[in-house]
Amino acid sequence: MDRKNDTRDGYPHFQRVPTRWMDNDAYGHVNNVVYYSYFDTVVNQYLIETGALDIAASPVIGLVVDTGCSYYAPVTFPDRVEAGLRVARLGTSSVRYEVGLFRNDDPTPAACGHFVHVYVDRETRRPAPLPAPLRAVLERLVAPAQTA
Repeated sequence: MDRKNDTRDGYPHFQRVPTRWMDNDAYGHVNNVVYYSYFDTVVNQYLIETGALDIAASPVIGLVVDTGCSYYAPVTFPDRVEAGLRVARLGTSSVRYEVGLFRNDDPTPAACGHFVHVYVDRETRRPAPLPAPLRAVLERLVAPAQTA
């Protein structure tokens, strides 16, 4: 689904992600791989700040099994990036996160991405149901049904 016409109001959570000088590539814009670090940062920071994830001790961990990004406008240092976060699908042991990266005060995203976490038992690495505290903080981010 093309999400370049998404707006900020489609995301229930926002987090500022600083651009860095080193993020720019030889072409003068933030390199494509850096966008994925922005996605990872906004999701994990949200989970940590809400108490849903303890990196060292949580009984389940999220493993990325699918990811993608569409780029609509360049981001360059020192742009301000605000990452909008929502949950597009919440399953028994998996979550599809969607992130919109909004540059400065732009009303539409410079890029939109997604990734899917499958939550697994920390020890066995077998899929595990989402613990109730994790499910509760993810439910706050569930997006209304999207139309094509």
